[in-house]
Amino acid sequence: MPPKKKARVSKRNTGSGKDDDREPVSPALKKRKAATSGGKTDESSASSGSPQYSRWLMKSEPESRFENGIDVKFGIKDLKALPDQTSCWDGVRNYQARNFMRQMKEGQLAFFYHSNCKEPGIAGLMKVVKEAYVDHTQFDRKDVHYDATSKPDDPKWSMVDVQYQRMMKRFLPLSELKKHHLQHRAKGGPLKDMALFTRARLSVQPLNTEEFDFILSLEDKEPL
Repeated sequence: MPPKKKARVSKRNTGSGKDDDREPVSPALKKRKAATSGGKTDESSASSGSPQYSRWLMKSEPESRFENGIDVKFGIKDLKALPDQTSCWDGVRNYQARNFMRQMKEGQLAFFYHSNCKEPGIAGLMKVVKEAYVDHTQFDRKDVHYDATSKPDDPKWSMVDVQYQRMMKRFLPLSELKKHHLQHRAKGGPLKDMALFTRARLSVQPLNTEEFDFILSLEDKEPL
């Protein structure tokens, strides 16, 4: 009999922010420093000089995988099935990924990317509905993402709430995206510097306008 799956509960509902990016510190996403892709129209520089983004790609695992007896599976269909189709995106334990989440604004769109599975790729779209706040799982000793080094008066980790928007008209596999990336890298194009390939293990990734729009256009086209 398989171990019981643990419900991940946020202040409002269940959810999870798992991924296949591991840092020595703990299992989850990677905290990212400012990412770069060509400077696009809505990626203006902040006073610190760090690029600002408004579109994202967020990875999670749609297939069962157990950590300490707990299934960390969380695919887009799981998000869609939740109350209000909304979930916290918890469990991020990489500084660069955490910082990207702290940059997210309510209403911004993100691709839901299925990772660490038989066929990785972009499955659908979701929207940020609550900006970064303290990830409660870091203080839960029973949670797979518990971090004993994080203190309530100085929490290390944050999360956002996301809401399901829709499935892609067709699933966009990593293999297809990689073909476009290689073509664009050789001849020029929107995906030439896409973080999915230049920083593949980063689980919360920024997208510039051209990258996002090009990927969105692929759902209406035949596979490459």
